[in-house]
Amino acid sequence: MPPADNQVTSLTAIDGTTHRVAAFTTTHWSVVLEAQGPTPAAQAALEKLCATYWRPIYGFIRRQGVGSEEAKDLTQGFFVLLLERRDFDAVRKEKGRLRSYLLTSLKHFLINEHQRAMAIKRGEGQRLVALDQLCEDERAGFEPADTSTADQIYERRWALALMNQVLIRNV
Repeated sequence: MPPADNQVTSLTAIDGTTHRVAAFTTTHWSVVLEAQGPTPAAQAALEKLCATYWRPIYGFIRRQGVGSEEAKDLTQGFFVLLLERRDFDAVRKEKGRLRSYLLTSLKHFLINEHQRAMAIKRGEGQRLVALDQLCEDERAGFEPADTSTADQIYERRWALALMNQVLIRNV
């Protein structure tokens, strides 16, 4: 089955069997240049670029060991970020290949997403407790409630021991 116009593939032989895999297409710079700007034609060009590069980017994320649903979410998030920041406006043919730019941007995006996920696991957004305050609170819990001196405690225990001996003899 031939790929759709916006589905770029290449043929790869694995174990003697030919497989279609997502691959980056040759950049159509006229589409990239048309995507730069606030016009309806630019919107259509952006849609075409996203449709063209969605499968290769999704495929790259999947090859990083990410599950299908998470890879779809990351791919979607990547394109949302590109469109929000209007990254296609800064892309120029003289600066290099669009696919190199997208791949580098994707790698940075994945690193940032991983760091964000790890920060959430470590309690990002939670109220921080100063260690000094925690130590003071803990010490307060260990402070003796009885303010007697060591001599007074010794005397009290001596008296209790004597009373116990008297009670034991009288029983």
